[in-house]
Amino acid sequence: MIQDEKQILVFGGTGHYGKKIVEKLLLKGESVKIVSRNFVKAQEILGESVEIVEGDVTNQEIIAKSLENVKAIIICLSAMSNKLFRKMKQIERDAVLEIMAQAKKANITRLIYLSGYEIREQVLQDLNIVGFGEIKLEIEYKISQSDFNWTILGCAPSMEMFFAFIRNGKMSVPGGGLKAIPSIAGEDVGEIVSQVVVRNDLSSRRLRLTGPEAFNFPEAAKRIALISGMKIKHRSIPLFVVNMVSLLSLPFVPFVRFLYQSLKLLNNFPEDLAKNVPADHKILRELFDYKPVTLDSEIKSRFN
Repeated sequence: MIQDEKQILVFGGTGHYGKKIVEKLLLKGESVKIVSRNFVKAQEILGESVEIVEGDVTNQEIIAKSLENVKAIIICLSAMSNKLFRKMKQIERDAVLEIMAQAKKANITRLIYLSGYEIREQVLQDLNIVGFGEIKLEIEYKISQSDFNWTILGCAPSMEMFFAFIRNGKMSVPGGGLKAIPSIAGEDVGEIVSQVVVRNDLSSRRLRLTGPEAFNFPEAAKRIALISGMKIKHRSIPLFVVNMVSLLSLPFVPFVRFLYQSLKLLNNFPEDLAKNVPADHKILRELFDYKPVTLDSEIKSRFN
């Protein structure tokens, strides 16, 4: 690694999207740095070409140390796991605000923030799940009011979700997943973000990241079955069952309640956003040089 070369710092660099972002940046010849609690595990995931600052992102001293010799920051922090969920506020809110404060002191101006596809406060209120998106809404607002050279990227759910519900020839989805929703491959997120961070013509913009089409789960099940040759039957599980389980387990495993809220939102995804997916995707194709991964190509790569 060239020590005098300014680096791109990726917070959340070992996550589902983060590791793809790091991979694409390295392929473009960028010098990349990440923060990880586990140096060995991070190196196993990302290889030896990445500088790893070992420590917790909630530690102010670690944040300050990681920002040395950095030209741009990408924030894709997520606490969406049973292990990290109890620290969601510290990781997704407090740490991000501290990163912004420390970056300002270090005179770093370029900041990329990965958020939800589109977070509508009214929708969250109507579904009685306001807490589900309040952190990202707050962070987006504070970034938009800052003097950073910022770009906010609203990521659609990963295409991985369509495959995650398949077991023994059945796609069992709580609530059914009958509403069409956007989705995107991690490969595309990595490519787009790696192009965004080095550009200066996307300041003060919020872009939605999506694949070419919106699908509901029954449609996805049919498509997977058709291309893979497997017999896959879509099955709807009553959402109230997940609700009851989440309430009963709340004192012990609060993450289940969060999963229920995400499923509730998935089953009530705004129709206008789904209909606008082709237009949103067209904007991405006009702005960025990449070949998008479609659901069909993702299926073929999995069931080659």
